[in-house]
Amino acid sequence: MIKDNYLDINKLIRSPLELKLFSIVEKHGGVLRFVGGAVRDALKGIKGFDLDLATDLSPDELVEACEEEGIKTVAIGIKYGTVGVIIGDKVLEVTSLRRDVKTDGRHAEVEFTDNWEEDASRRDLTINAVYADEKGNVFDYYDGVKDLENGVVRFIGNPSQRITEDYLRILRFFRFYSIFGKGPINEKALQACIEHREGLTKLSMERIRDELFKILLTPKAVETCRIMQENNILSYIMPDAQYLDNLDFLIKLVEKEKIPCDSLRRLFALYNPDAELAENMASRLRLNKKQKQSFISWATYDIPLSEFLTISNLPRLVYLYGKEFCVDKLLLLLAFNRQSINNLHQIIDSINDMETPEFPLKGRDIIAIGITDSRKIGNLLKELETLWINSGFTLSKEELLNKSHSLNVA
Repeated sequence: MIKDNYLDINKLIRSPLELKLFSIVEKHGGVLRFVGGAVRDALKGIKGFDLDLATDLSPDELVEACEEEGIKTVAIGIKYGTVGVIIGDKVLEVTSLRRDVKTDGRHAEVEFTDNWEEDASRRDLTINAVYADEKGNVFDYYDGVKDLENGVVRFIGNPSQRITEDYLRILRFFRFYSIFGKGPINEKALQACIEHREGLTKLSMERIRDELFKILLTPKAVETCRIMQENNILSYIMPDAQYLDNLDFLIKLVEKEKIPCDSLRRLFALYNPDAELAENMASRLRLNKKQKQSFISWATYDIPLSEFLTISNLPRLVYLYGKEFCVDKLLLLLAFNRQSINNLHQIIDSINDMETPEFPLKGRDIIAIGITDSRKIGNLLKELETLWINSGFTLSKEELLNKSHSLNVA
């Protein structure tokens, strides 16, 4: 259960100031440990994790201890036992040990405890129930370290019980399997997920969306989505995905070219929706305004791949649709066509480095030549803008105004 000096503490500690908190808690009769994802990821050598800590002090005792030592705290989730402790320029989240009193599949009523194993027992997966102190000693109550080493992802205790405490754990199970799983998926856990999949309908779409986006960014996203679909779990969230192979191509393309990955782009590749489905999906997933606009625009604008492969066409595409759209649409088109190109980075660099031209005419310029009807002003500006674009953005303001006299605009 206890593995002495098992973890290099430098993989967890980012600042010596963080060690001060351990001393403060100990001085006030408590114990402080790193917990969960921070320990798990440090054991696997994964960087970029958020630090989470646990203590056997109650939230009030922790706040009092910090105040006596001149350390500021902020309320983050006092109801659930989490206190934000300000160390330097960072806020460390410290949660008091808890046990569940009542759960409904979405929320839990908790009470505080001083029993570390009891706190571990309420966590979802064995690999997420590992603790470490400031000396690198690891406390493992459910063989999480062994499971992590062997690539086994399983629930603590009874899988059905863990899932019915919070149905989001179904999606979390698949996410962590995609990250850490090595062999076949744990059958006992999978069967419990299938049995309780309808519970996903009780969750807020925001929680589902965030977890789905995380799954899409995992190493085995395609394999995991396929397992979820084959077992009718994905269908409780979204329509059946028809384009797993497209997603696979996109993931490999982005990795090969070292292009930043994007969960929204991966979701689009998975479904290749038309404009109507894209709008429905965006609304169902409650995407924010920018995400929704991007998602729908990818479906709405039907641009042939060949348009992007001709460098001379790029300024027009960038002007009409924007740089970000052009990069995303290019990658999606390559995925849909299952096509690799040698100069992909050159095209993307050309798009990103391009200065977007500015149309030289305004409505007031049209009014100045004697046209005051607002509808005619708008129509004439559109006609002139088309001429300007087709000229390769070379026509000057004066040249455009001269051409306006020969245009018959209703």
